Amino acid sequence: MTTLAATEIPSRASTVQKIVSKGGIEAWLVEDYAVPLIALEFAFKGGAAQDPIGKPGAATLLAGLLDEGAGPYDSEAFHRALDEDAIEMSFSADRDILTGRLQSLARNSVRAFELLQLAVTRARLDAEPFERVVSQIAAGLKREANDPDFVAGRNFRAMAYPNHPYGLPVRGDLATLPALTRANLIDMRAATFARDTLKIAAVGAIDAAALASHLDDVFGPLPEKAGLTPVAPAAFAGAGTRHVFHIDVPQSTIRFGRQGIARKDPDFIAATVVNHILGGGIFSARLFREVREKRGLAYSVYSQLAAYDHAAMFSGGTSTQNGRAAESMAVIEKEILSLANEGPTEEELDKAKKYLVGSYALRFDTSTKIASHLLHLQTEGFGVEYLDERNKLIAAVTMEDAKRAGKRLLGDGKLLVTVAGQPDGM
Repeated sequence: MTTLAATEIPSRASTVQKIVSKGGIEAWLVEDYAVPLIALEFAFKGGAAQDPIGKPGAATLLAGLLDEGAGPYDSEAFHRALDEDAIEMSFSADRDILTGRLQSLARNSVRAFELLQLAVTRARLDAEPFERVVSQIAAGLKREANDPDFVAGRNFRAMAYPNHPYGLPVRGDLATLPALTRANLIDMRAATFARDTLKIAAVGAIDAAALASHLDDVFGPLPEKAGLTPVAPAAFAGAGTRHVFHIDVPQSTIRFGRQGIARKDPDFIAATVVNHILGGGIFSARLFREVREKRGLAYSVYSQLAAYDHAAMFSGGTSTQNGRAAESMAVIEKEILSLANEGPTEEELDKAKKYLVGSYALRFDTSTKIASHLLHLQTEGFGVEYLDERNKLIAAVTMEDAKRAGKRLLGDGKLLVTVAGQPDGM
């Protein structure tokens, strides 16, 4: 009889080459010539946590401008050069990293890496695209000002991490966006774009020698060491409090959460299984069953784990009619306490582990997904062997592990709750 732990699958780690270029640039590569494409993802440590004091949104603005003109090309000419060879390039900022993505036909790889080198090392940050991207970000923030999902989420994070970079909005806010200057972006680029924090993953029709040569061209000119500002550890704040933000809409959006478990904590894998049982699974999760199926309180409800470089969070949310917001929250809190105190059933534990093991393959069904996941593992400090170890760790979670991790994760059930809408009884 085949057991969950004994199910044999080909080694994923064995398909990954760890390469080091002549210039010392490291990368993970999966060669695949089935389709003549190359997908590259890379990240620098820093992200929004490095925004200048009082000026949130700098990392997001910098990311938005890197492909808006570089070297001899202004914004229009740069995008035209990308389009002429069907090259896709984009950049984005998160809490702890600034990420770049490149996708190209193999036959256009030389041109693709040339343009990437310009974007990474010689982005112009011209006045016209600077003002245009600021206006685009501001327009989005204005549209969301009365969006209950946005209001609940933004205030939830601000209260969870007060006086800390993690509590600030990644895209900035309307009051501070006008204060951002080109000099701020130049300083941020100089401090964060460096080889010592760089992580790279590539998948597709390219060999190790060719990739290594391109990586030296693109990233070799960068400084060896980043000049990052230290970020203090952030403990989750506000558990046991509720905050209502009144918006004249028929539905209330709820966000809830508490302190999480760090990514490298021995209980993180078991906590992942527990969270799946509570609200991470789509149809099998307790919250989905109790909130939607049994009571029809909401269309969707979820919980999740988030592990940052300097903090860990358990959080979740739902949207429901104003008149049923209090009832929805009561059901959620009851299920959290029940799982914390009693743990899961054997059936729940078995189903959760099977789903988490079986669904892992979905992260590897396209070149871009593979590159993204390989980059994710690197930025979190894992080695390539984790590709094979992960499912074994999930399968090895025992009932004792689940109960211990559930108690740590969910504890006394006290939550920070933010609600946007006109909730009755809250």
